[in-house]
Amino acid sequence: MAGKYKRIKFSEINLNDPFFDSLKDDYIEFPEWFRKKCFQEEYAFVFKDEVGIGAFVYLKIEKEEIQLENNSLEPKNRLKIGTLCLAERCRGKRLGEGSLGLALWKWRDENLDEIYVTVFEKHILLIDLLKKFGFILAGTNNRGEHVYIRRRSEIYYSDSYKSFPFINPNFTEAGIIPIYDTFHDKLFPYSELKNGNLDIEEETAGNGISKIYIATPYKKMHYTVGEPVFIYRIYQGETGKTYKSAITSYCTISNVEIIKENNSIHVSFDNFVKKAGNKTVFSFDELEKIYSKQNVIMLELVYNGYFGKGHNVNHKTLKESGLFEDYPYNITLSKNNFIKILRMGDVNVQNVIID
Repeated sequence: MAGKYKRIKFSEINLNDPFFDSLKDDYIEFPEWFRKKCFQEEYAFVFKDEVGIGAFVYLKIEKEEIQLENNSLEPKNRLKIGTLCLAERCRGKRLGEGSLGLALWKWRDENLDEIYVTVFEKHILLIDLLKKFGFILAGTNNRGEHVYIRRRSEIYYSDSYKSFPFINPNFTEAGIIPIYDTFHDKLFPYSELKNGNLDIEEETAGNGISKIYIATPYKKMHYTVGEPVFIYRIYQGETGKTYKSAITSYCTISNVEIIKENNSIHVSFDNFVKKAGNKTVFSFDELEKIYSKQNVIMLELVYNGYFGKGHNVNHKTLKESGLFEDYPYNITLSKNNFIKILRMGDVNVQNVIID
């Protein structure tokens, strides 16, 4: 299911697409609201694949009191997820994660304290996803919708999903994970390289915030749950590797599982394939080849953010700064050096690591 998110004007979206039928059923005023957004020349994030619209996300900043059945939330600038809808065929394929990720990145970038969404109780899968990413139930509004909210001032750092897109400020060490360019550009489609392909089509593995990385190291690795890591794209061309190999993204490790250690099997091949699921970019044959290695370790990553076009930090710069003195698996970064690399990638550190 290849496809990609694009920011599209309401006026360029077909309201009669069957995708919108469920929204029309839930909200009788939806067509009128949609036409109003067209007139106002507003935009939505839309995911399209070979079938049509797969996901639709509309975000807006508002400053209104939120009326609840038993109380109210005072007026303040908040980011509202005005609409988040998935096509039936796309559910269970992690497009929901990708859609929610777009909203939470926007929330972080706007530097607002709160983000919220209203949802009817029947949408169980969406509610479960909201809870996974740290939203809490604030109450029910006068339309019978549950109001779920997240506050920057109340971040649960014990869980890297609930704290997404922020990084736990209490870490002491960080790492670097190397990924060959072919796999990197499918797994991390938002991390475009300067002068690279700006329209990388997302495969199923590219849709979502959770990623699976499978390592085959020669010796034991230092990575631990909760550790922040940089993603290092290894350029495989014949020339210019020190300029084109670069750190592009930053993540948090949410799980570490030893699959094989010194040829001792901890997880069967069938279970290994199931665990990889649609969060990795490897084919069945590639997974089979990986499994034949002596050491196999599976890392689940929460994709916190990316540097973006023109901001990736290449090998030459890292080397000259004394930040790349060994093979990436063996590099352990101090908190200060991790922050230094974020700044080299023009990241607003205060808006990613909130002390």
